[in-house]
Amino acid sequence: MSEADLARRVGAGCRLTGRFVLRSGRVATEYFDKYQFEADPVLLDELASSMAPLVPPETEVLAGLEMGGIAVVTALGRRTGLPCAFVRKTAKPYGTARLAEGAEVKGRRVLVVEDVVTSGGQIAISTGQLRELGARIDHALCVIDRQEGGAQALAKEGISLLALLTRSDLDRS
Repeated sequence: MSEADLARRVGAGCRLTGRFVLRSGRVATEYFDKYQFEADPVLLDELASSMAPLVPPETEVLAGLEMGGIAVVTALGRRTGLPCAFVRKTAKPYGTARLAEGAEVKGRRVLVVEDVVTSGGQIAISTGQLRELGARIDHALCVIDRQEGGAQALAKEGISLLALLTRSDLDRS
C-alpha cells in the first residue's frame, strides 16, 4: 500500500474534529484517535510494514510506550524480528516492579516507539527513564507526527524523531 493510501485510510479512520484536551493539557480542535488504527489488525499490519524500513539499522530493542505504543511496537516487532520492551508510565509497585517489561534495555540500542506525537513530552519522559536504566537511545519512531513542536523538543533531548506520517501527509490525503 502506498504512503498516500495509508494516509487516506488513517485520516479517514482516526481523524476527529471537535474540542479535545491533549496529554500536554493543550486544547485542540483536531484529534487523532489512534485506537482506531490500532484496533484494525489489517491496517495496523500495513502501518508496521511501512514503518519497518524506518527502523535505524543499529536498533537492538523496540520500546513501545504505554498504552498506544504497545500495539504498534508489537506489530513492528513482528515485521522486524526485533525484541520488544513495553514501557509503563511508572513502574508498577507489585510483581516485577519494572518500568520496562519484556526485552532487556540495559546497554542496548533502543528505539522508542509511539503512536501519535504532539509535544513529545511522554517520549522525553520515558526516554529519560530508560536511559537511567542503561538504554542507549538516539531515535524515536511514531505513526503520526502532528507537527506541533514534538520533533524540535525531542531534538533538544538528543532524540531524532522519525515519523511514518505527518499532519501534512494527512492534510494532502
